[in-house]
Amino acid sequence: MGGGRAARLEDLAALRRVRDRIDREYARPLDVEALARGIHVSAGHLSREFRRAYGESPYAYLMTRRIERAMALLLRGDHTVTEACFAVGWSSLGTFSTRFKQLVGVSPSAYRRSAPAAAGLPPCLARQVARPVRNREATPLARSVP
Repeated sequence: MGGGRAARLEDLAALRRVRDRIDREYARPLDVEALARGIHVSAGHLSREFRRAYGESPYAYLMTRRIERAMALLLRGDHTVTEACFAVGWSSLGTFSTRFKQLVGVSPSAYRRSAPAAAGLPPCLARQVARPVRNREATPLARSVP
């Protein structure tokens, strides 16, 4: 990832490809080293440049994508917390639950119980309810589903 304007545009395109890959393959085992190999840079360099471009590390972005997908499955109501956890690529229910609560502000079980309350919302509002807050900004009261 280089210097001038053209190089910077190429760098941003490479970062976009990484972000798009995370969006597509969030349920697969992904790690920063593999993502970096895909664009021929080191893991450290990818992490620094990704954070500079998107405000968070590739790993944090992946975890947020997984939580967003799990939220959608839990709102549908046809997945248990365990099923949602494994469907979006987590291998540990405990880690999933901890990260879910950090981002959403409530446990996955509490969020799933709120699904009937969110079921009648128009799609544009349901998406707002289902979007996690990044960087541990959620509070249980602020992110509760109506």
